[in-house]
Amino acid sequence: MRGQKLSTFFKGVASKRLAAVEVDPSLSNEHEFNGVTALKKVFGEVAGDEKHKYPARFVRMSDDEERNLSADGQITWYDARWKHPTRSEYRLYYSDNEVVPAANVGDLLVIARLEDDTVLLLMVEAGSTIERQIVWLFGLPEIDQSELFAQSFIASSDVALDSVRSRVLEMIGLETDLTDDDYLDRIRTTFGETFPTTKEFSVFARESVGEVDALNHPDETLLLWMEREELLFRTFEKYQVEHQIREGFQSVDDFVSYSLGVHNRRKSRAGHALENHLEAIFVGNAITYSRGAITEKSSRPDFVFPGIYAYEDETFPEKSLLMLGAKSSCKDRWRQVLAEAKRIHEKHLFTLEPGISLAQTSEMRENNLRLVVPSALHESYLSSQRDWLMSLQDFLHVARQKQEECPPFSLRP
Repeated sequence: MRGQKLSTFFKGVASKRLAAVEVDPSLSNEHEFNGVTALKKVFGEVAGDEKHKYPARFVRMSDDEERNLSADGQITWYDARWKHPTRSEYRLYYSDNEVVPAANVGDLLVIARLEDDTVLLLMVEAGSTIERQIVWLFGLPEIDQSELFAQSFIASSDVALDSVRSRVLEMIGLETDLTDDDYLDRIRTTFGETFPTTKEFSVFARESVGEVDALNHPDETLLLWMEREELLFRTFEKYQVEHQIREGFQSVDDFVSYSLGVHNRRKSRAGHALENHLEAIFVGNAITYSRGAITEKSSRPDFVFPGIYAYEDETFPEKSLLMLGAKSSCKDRWRQVLAEAKRIHEKHLFTLEPGISLAQTSEMRENNLRLVVPSALHESYLSSQRDWLMSLQDFLHVARQKQEECPPFSLRP
């Protein structure tokens, strides 16, 4: 992953809103996108009657993964008025596929030319979370019309990849290298050939980072720890998986079982790692809490402040209680937090999910759920959402203030 940027994958990218004539077969069967002259920044000029053909992958994306589609095909970049002495009219023709007709008017079209000269055409549902994330990933302007915006990836517009951006790339089908073999010997020396517990691995990740300032810069510290653990985990995972591949599998069922285990370990570890590093932030800031304690109906909120025994004490004022859920990726799972810690009216949820849609955050607000997001990711949200978002430092301030103002309590009965 070291040194990877968007230009590692892309030569250029363009975006526009889809018009009716482009997605409705009853209006046009020409299989062309309109207003594409700006694509010269991505595909260059065409000489005479040349037609530049590129293998292409068409992808329809929404927050409902079951509705997503993909198809392979081809695009052709050409000048339809190459014979005219003074005028040119560039067009982008696409081969017949099932993806474009499935898109809706106003959806975001992203045309990305990859380094290997294949082209990725994303048709992204307007107003969705994945749309916000793609806009943030590529640094696209807020486009309301069908006019096309295009950019090539030069030094001034390039973006360094981190694990959050890498997850967005993986969602559009591009694998990034999140490993660094320079750490492998140290990992194996410490843990041998098998994964330790997530808690042990999180401690190892924090120690490998060295000195940080969790008191004055908690948001940056949390992201730094998460970034390092992701890198260390993927490095060790790659080593183990490659070893198993060399060893081979007894059957197809063994292979499927092993791959599912790898996938499930990734998902489980990410959530536990986030809780581990949040806990270290709380300790470093002298915030009292209980982690994973049982409340009503066997619910287990990730963190209760100032602690579960204060929560269980009916004489302890509810206004002094606070809870925080933790989910590395949010999607629809944020609703799970609403049923936890019934005494606490306003819930808080920490996530590393960039650009959650306005519809989702509006629903969160209606249900008295406040989103806590690292400050560096606030730019991925709409300006109308940012005043409502909290940073980790904001949340710590509230927790510290409640802790200072609350009546005396016991950490244990």
